[in-house]
Amino acid sequence: MTFTGLYVPLITPFDRSGGVALDALDALANRALDDGARGLVVLGTTGEPSSLTPAEQQAVLDVAARVCRARHAPLVVGANTSATLQNLRGHAEVTAALTVVPPFVRPGQDGAVAYLTRLATDSPVPLIVYDIPYRTGQYLSAAALRRLADVPGIAGLKYAAGGINADTVDLFADLPDLAILGGDDTFISPLLALGAHGGILASAHIATTEFVRLIDAWHAGDVAVARALGGRLARLSAALFAEPNPTVIKAVLHAQGHIPTPDVRLPLLPAHPDSTTAALTAAEHPLATPHT
Repeated sequence: MTFTGLYVPLITPFDRSGGVALDALDALANRALDDGARGLVVLGTTGEPSSLTPAEQQAVLDVAARVCRARHAPLVVGANTSATLQNLRGHAEVTAALTVVPPFVRPGQDGAVAYLTRLATDSPVPLIVYDIPYRTGQYLSAAALRRLADVPGIAGLKYAAGGINADTVDLFADLPDLAILGGDDTFISPLLALGAHGGILASAHIATTEFVRLIDAWHAGDVAVARALGGRLARLSAALFAEPNPTVIKAVLHAQGHIPTPDVRLPLLPAHPDSTTAALTAAEHPLATPHT
């Protein structure tokens, strides 16, 4: 399985002049890999790509590509159209594109599968399909996801169904030949227990090493360690997602001195101080090592 372990979907830090803080982005990328992340994701939802100019998007991609090239780490890039996928051609560091199920249009399951099949056919890199129906408005059943698993050029699934439902159980009871990466941070531990291969987790900007340990523990069958980690990290994720992503994560990273400002761009608004305080408290709570 090519895509396993922890992938950190990087925020886009801004400096005090409002521009992209590229040095801070470089440091965040290296810190995530230093702390055990398998790879990085840029220009996903957490990176606020819709509020970046084309030049800023290219600068973010260039920084991440340089880091991943130097570190021999896989890089996944958010790209949702034929044009943006073609822009990835020639970037050897890019191992896949994170491609969302077509949002807003609600084309039906057959339409979504046909659209993603066409994108995969034309894409210069494999796709990781991002299934997040509470954002896109388009639900995909386990049967539809299995159809996508049979499409050449679709290598993975970022699964963010909003919880554990009947289709989740159906999907994991008979896993398709597809890398399944949990995308609901709060539910990552039960998804790993069911058989997920890893996660693309914005919460892993904070406590990166513990998220790595969580994935490794479930894969090793170390249930006691995994349960203890999973409970603590679920609380942390809930605190980090108390307001629209990535507002609280940015506020915490700024408070910890990792980025120059906590700024986001409209339509996002800065996190409330109470949310930041709650998330910092969750991040600093000591984790007892369970006896095994």
